[in-house]
Amino acid sequence: MQDRYTFKFAIIRIVPKVEREEFFNVGVIVFCKRTKFLDIKYHIDQDKLNAFSSEIEFDILNDYLKAWKLICDGDIDGGPISKLDLTDRFGWLTACRSTVIQSSTTRSGLSTDPKKELEDIFNKYVL
Repeated sequence: MQDRYTFKFAIIRIVPKVEREEFFNVGVIVFCKRTKFLDIKYHIDQDKLNAFSSEIEFDILNDYLKAWKLICDGDIDGGPISKLDLTDRFGWLTACRSTVIQSSTTRSGLSTDPKKELEDIFNKYVL
C-alpha cells in the first residue's frame, strides 16, 4: 500500500460585493509539503459572475488568478512571493483578505496523490 500524505487545501472564491458577504467558488489550492506539491485550479463562470455583479471585469479576475498560478509554480513572473518556499507561498495565497478574490479557511486531508485531490475537490466544490 502506498503511503498517504497529509495535504492542505483552500477553496478560492469571488466576493463581488464584500459588504454583502455573497460569494461563489472559482477554484482550489492544494499543498502537500512532503511531496513538494503546490498547485491551483480555477474556472470563472462568466454568467455567474455577471449574475452577481456587472461591475467586475472577467479579464481582471482571470489575470489575478493567473498570477496566483505563477506563484504556485514558483515562476519568476509571479514576483517576489514566487521566490518563497512552498509553505510560505501557500500561506500567502490562503491568507485572510477582504478583497474580491478570497480563499476559504484551510482544511486538511490524507491522500496518496495530491494532484488527484486537486481535481476531485475542484470537481466537487467548483464545477
